Amino acid sequence: MPPVSGVFRPRLLALCALLAAAVVGLFCWGLSFGDFPIAVTDVVRALFGSADPGTELVVRELRLPRALVGLLAGIAFGVSGGLFQTLTRNPLASPDMIGLTQGAGTAVVAGIVLGWDGGLGTQTLGLLGALTTALLVYVLAWRRGTTGYRIILVGIGIAWICTSATDYLVARGGRFQAQAALGWLVGNLNNRTWTHVTPLAVAMAVLLPTALLLGRLLRTVQLGHDVATGLGTRVQTVHLAVLLTGVGLVAFATAAAGPVAFVALAAPQIAQRLAGTAWPPPVAAGLTGAAMVLGSDLIARTLISGTELPVGVVTGVLGAPVLLWLLVRANRAGSGG
Repeated sequence: MPPVSGVFRPRLLALCALLAAAVVGLFCWGLSFGDFPIAVTDVVRALFGSADPGTELVVRELRLPRALVGLLAGIAFGVSGGLFQTLTRNPLASPDMIGLTQGAGTAVVAGIVLGWDGGLGTQTLGLLGALTTALLVYVLAWRRGTTGYRIILVGIGIAWICTSATDYLVARGGRFQAQAALGWLVGNLNNRTWTHVTPLAVAMAVLLPTALLLGRLLRTVQLGHDVATGLGTRVQTVHLAVLLTGVGLVAFATAAAGPVAFVALAAPQIAQRLAGTAWPPPVAAGLTGAAMVLGSDLIARTLISGTELPVGVVTGVLGAPVLLWLLVRANRAGSGG
């Protein structure tokens, strides 16, 4: 990877501008699509309150929550994946790989199948599952501090445990319970309302600026433990702060949209290579994640006429080749990732 320097800043700024334009275009295009097609120009007018009442009702009340969940969840997945990959110095480190999304899935499925939800709903259960899994990974990986290597190894083990538990619960549940569980587990933007948007938006307002600030500290930590300590950086404090922020982002995103596959893994790597930087740039990673989710949702809604596929099906198909490419590249480099 090329070194990070000011040479790459214009390229990064240009990339972020292009990605932002693509996200806005996909966002408006998604709002125009449906049983009642609306021109993109009318969508823009509806968003600013200058369209006719019928169009504003369809756009702002029926379609906008779905688009906002996709937008915010994509940003959250992209930024959180970039944080984990930078922290561990491993392109394969993401919430998909270290058990966070699997933990959220297990909690939600347990609530659906066993009736343990207590009226909390899938959002709260997913949030609690992801946070509990993150705490377990951190405690088990702790040995006079944490390292990226231990976090990944422990996370992979926890992920498989959660996956096995989820499979058992789905097999144990009834037909309708299993359908409900599988519909959430694959990642889905269907039937999203403002009750899904509000918690995610509030969390993003707090966690996203924190993630951008921590990104600066992570660059110092990447110089090495001793060097970072010598420069006055509290390495373990930074590690904990990054873990909490990344977990918070992915937990709220997963609670709102389900465990949308591969976005947190692929988006930071795509952004890093497009930007030509030595680490996944947070803003570009977030915008790439948003473009992936919004674009995949459009494909999911148009691929089969009359059928809306879950968005996670499309991101899984598109993200799997990225994972294979990363594994092949790591094997050729002899780094194991």
